[in-house]
Amino acid sequence: MSEVSAPVWRSRQAISNHVLTPAQVEAFGRDGYHFPLPAFSPAEIQRYRDTLEGFERRVGGSLTGQLRNKPHLLFTWADEMVRHPAILDAVEDVLGPDLLVWSSSFFTKEARDPGYVSWHQDSTYWGLSEPDVVTAWIAFSDSVVENGCMRVIPGTHRFDQLPHKDTFAQNNMLTRGQEVMVDVDPQQAIDIELQPGQFSLHHVRVVHGSEPNPSGRRRIGFAVRYVPTYVRQTAGPRDSAMLVRGTDRYHHFDPEPRPKVDFGDHEQATHRRITEEAVRILYRGTDKVT
Repeated sequence: MSEVSAPVWRSRQAISNHVLTPAQVEAFGRDGYHFPLPAFSPAEIQRYRDTLEGFERRVGGSLTGQLRNKPHLLFTWADEMVRHPAILDAVEDVLGPDLLVWSSSFFTKEARDPGYVSWHQDSTYWGLSEPDVVTAWIAFSDSVVENGCMRVIPGTHRFDQLPHKDTFAQNNMLTRGQEVMVDVDPQQAIDIELQPGQFSLHHVRVVHGSEPNPSGRRRIGFAVRYVPTYVRQTAGPRDSAMLVRGTDRYHHFDPEPRPKVDFGDHEQATHRRITEEAVRILYRGTDKVT
């Protein structure tokens, strides 16, 4: 990828070492990812999956559209997950002690699903001021090569923002179907294989994607995006986020409320308002509204 500019990753010494060793923090800075990490026992993750799928049966299908985004504002169990100490400890080892959840999304591929994720950087349309953003990708099911696990190109986060093109392709699971406009060698890709209850970490600028799911079982992943409190929104209206650890001394984001009940009227109204604001940021420059 000789087309890209100088590295922007700022090496930082971990403030703590709750989960990651100093060598693992250094490797994350070099490679842009780390996996696998344990969070939930088999029984715990099965309980969360059963709760999710029970709701899906009640509404007649998997979470789609805006329901798949920021579910931690809608469901108490999703709020529990984004605050799980094992996940926050690992993220703190990379980003420091003051953490916001900026967004979360389900990435579900049904059995024999043509859905895929093109090679991209998360940071392309998010409008955030700093590249100090980490995603914890939590496996509700197994996520392996056979059913279309996430793949990353090591080290690509150390380069500046790459140019992307919008495709809005039918089976592309991304907001705008965005793809990097540089050659990506899939032979360099690392398969992020996880078992239920495990999670991975990846940097906002590491190039990643995933293939369709030709298998006969679902692949369910829950991606949670964490930012330090000094990060701010630079595009569109004032943004919102949820403080999950430490102290927010900057107040760049409007604080988001925790859900008190699952899918309550107040929770739905709050979620609708907040996700509509987020859509304006993510789709800016297009005629898309959902």
